[in-house]
Amino acid sequence: MFTTFIHRPVLSIVISLIITLLGILSMTQLPVTQYPDIAPPAVTVTTKYTGANAETCAKAVVTPMERAINGVPGMTYMTSVSGNDGTSIIQVYFKVGTDPDLAAVNVQTRVTAVLDEMPEEVIKAGVVTEKEVNSMLMYLNLMSADTAADEKFLFNFADINVMAELKRIDGVGFADIMGQREYSMRVWLKPDRMTVYDVSAEDVITALRNQNVEAAPGKIGESSGRRPQSLQYVLRYTGKFTSKEQYENIVIKANASGNMLRLKDVAEIEFGSLDYDVLSKENGQPSAAILLKQRPGSNASEVIANVKAKMAELKSTTFPPGMDYTISYDVSRFLDASIHEVIKTLIEAFILVALVVFIFLQDFRSTLIPALAVPVSLVGTFFFMQLFGFSINLLTLFALVLAIGIVVDNAIVVVEAVHAKMEEKGLDAQTATIEAMDEISGAIVAITLVMSAVFVPVAFMEGPSGVFYRQFSITMAIAIVISGVNALTLTPALCAIMLKNNHGRKETLLTRFFDGFNHWYNRLSDRYKALLGVIANRRVVTVLMLVFFIAATWGTSVVLPSGFIPTEDQGTVYANVTTPSGATLERTESVMDEIQKETQKIGAVESISTLAGFSLMTDGSGASFGMGMINLKPWENRTESVDDVIRILTEKTKYIKDASIQFFPPPAVPGYGNAGGFEMRLQDRTGKGDLQAMEKVTKNFIEELNKRPEIANAFTSFDASFPQYLIHVDNEKAAQKGVSIDNAMSNLQSLIGSFYATNFIRFGQMYKVMVQASSEYRTQPDDILKLYVKNNEGEMVPYSAFVKTERVYGPEQLTRYNMFTAAMINGEAAPGYSSGSAINAIKEVAAQKLPKGFTYEWSGMTRDEILSGD
Repeated sequence: MFTTFIHRPVLSIVISLIITLLGILSMTQLPVTQYPDIAPPAVTVTTKYTGANAETCAKAVVTPMERAINGVPGMTYMTSVSGNDGTSIIQVYFKVGTDPDLAAVNVQTRVTAVLDEMPEEVIKAGVVTEKEVNSMLMYLNLMSADTAADEKFLFNFADINVMAELKRIDGVGFADIMGQREYSMRVWLKPDRMTVYDVSAEDVITALRNQNVEAAPGKIGESSGRRPQSLQYVLRYTGKFTSKEQYENIVIKANASGNMLRLKDVAEIEFGSLDYDVLSKENGQPSAAILLKQRPGSNASEVIANVKAKMAELKSTTFPPGMDYTISYDVSRFLDASIHEVIKTLIEAFILVALVVFIFLQDFRSTLIPALAVPVSLVGTFFFMQLFGFSINLLTLFALVLAIGIVVDNAIVVVEAVHAKMEEKGLDAQTATIEAMDEISGAIVAITLVMSAVFVPVAFMEGPSGVFYRQFSITMAIAIVISGVNALTLTPALCAIMLKNNHGRKETLLTRFFDGFNHWYNRLSDRYKALLGVIANRRVVTVLMLVFFIAATWGTSVVLPSGFIPTEDQGTVYANVTTPSGATLERTESVMDEIQKETQKIGAVESISTLAGFSLMTDGSGASFGMGMINLKPWENRTESVDDVIRILTEKTKYIKDASIQFFPPPAVPGYGNAGGFEMRLQDRTGKGDLQAMEKVTKNFIEELNKRPEIANAFTSFDASFPQYLIHVDNEKAAQKGVSIDNAMSNLQSLIGSFYATNFIRFGQMYKVMVQASSEYRTQPDDILKLYVKNNEGEMVPYSAFVKTERVYGPEQLTRYNMFTAAMINGEAAPGYSSGSAINAIKEVAAQKLPKGFTYEWSGMTRDEILSGD
């Protein structure tokens, strides 16, 4: 059957060439990533309730939405975070393999069903539902040498001129600027003047909405079919106001005598920023931080190259003098370094295999035949990888490294069989090949099927571990099958063409070496045969040895610490900062500046980007939170590892007592949480909603965790001790004054919390007009009692007449997990312990120390590690 390929070597060569060409074409089109897409798909729902605190957001927005979303098809778990800035983010995670687009549609349908239950301000601000792109690709910073270019200018320059270009790059799934410094027309109200003129915040908002409008007047002279017209004219209205002066002249009140009260009489107008809650810096210099995430299935290296090319183009054509950009994080650095090492190992393995084959076959022509079969098998595998939707990643490349030693076996079997025939019968190469293939072709098919059967079953594993092993095992199986095809086609054809009967050749220095090697190997082989002869005839010994090895395997798995994916040196260190409860943004910024100064003293550090007012762990905003992204120099330019740098940073920042600071590496797999180590949620299921009790239990639990030797550093961002004031309204007094509670709270929201009144177009972008009391009128809690609200008679009533304030404590951010209030706890395994050891320690502490009504659940990569059985 297979003699056709021997008699027609061109056919055999063409088959191999086609396999190789298809592999080369696929190799150029396959996406290049660090790991397969194993992170579970997620959908985020983002809302904005201006002026609301974290608890209000959780009650009025998050709770009804979670109840509606819960149980959406494919969902595994759900988390949420609400901040005192009024922003809430709900993240819904799905099973691996779920279509993220379909998941987003299903969540959107559930959200739409409860929109009517949301506060009006939330609906007006917009409820955004989108699939989450987990893998951070790049982190860019725009800076300027011009001191007049502040964060507001940098943010909006990036928003107008850079973001649109980056979003159009194929493969960029998400692009955003950290913070909310986009332009806004800020109407800073002066409540004392408003009281004099009997003007309320509602009057100002009404005037803005009535006068700042777009209009469609129509056409003059448009044909009506009754009276012929020779010309028609389009009517245009000047449209919404775009300048500060136009807003200043908005009329709030006017009387018959011609007296008018304008907006500038009761407010100061500024073309400022929408928010002032995040401060971004690069190496201590103000910057606009741009975060880019990769679209699943895209080529990371290609996308990054396109982003770099586009940024270089923008710098030369669009950037003003003095403006520049830096790349603070680039996943391709670690990706390229990792793939480079794997490819180097691939080449080394190929050379070693070729050398071993040459030593055993002892003929250059015989060595060349298996050597030619290896690249055909490896390169051809890329074609089938593309058919299966795989990517070129560390796992598939590692599979190819291991495959080198396997795919060469079939070719070696053929070559040795042909040599045996030539030596035994003195046949020429072609005749020996035909006879050999008649005898061993069935064995080659059997070997190929058996070897494939070792790896194929692994492909049926489920979950994240299944994705890992699936790409590895299928890649191995494909390479083995192709090697079997080569052994039946290309290898016998080459044997018939290239081999010569050199048995009985003259003695040379090389043949002397081979004779010595053969003599030593034959002695070793004879001893092994003798050992087998002793054991094979004693079934009890065989069974006992089998039982021993099974027990040893089981014992080793029990004794050795377990883990999911080891943490590697990715060239980046994250810093998580929490300043004391109630700390201002400026206070947090001061701590971040201190960290930046100490970091830049370390030789291994290349740059540091900081964000004051942003939490790395929860992805939420808060004045007392800060994060830093420390970019290390390339591996070849430093001697310190990530762990070394973390130890140095921890030591150097010990003197900073005004904050809690943690340094840790990025997650081992991009998209699995925001940090390496373990991640869990401590849940309050008592139903009492006592956040102070939750804080006490959480702190006690963390103290117990940190006592365990397996855990290096457990910490949480949950803190319910932030100073707050609770407003008590006397309903009877308010009714006597003719003030409705709804009107009083709406007025307070506009004055203290800010209110989105209307919008306008400028620089081709839409910006908001925000109404809020000027800062000097809201510096102290007692300032609330000095404010006024208009009653149903049009009179101004002071809040002090029906309102009292009480000092209380609450959270800066409120997190929930599967519809229960929860505290996120993060940490790392101590040196010498694995993640599995840390998980077991947490389970033991939880069983002993958690009070009734409190429980825990795993999240992030830790959850999948538990489910995988590691």
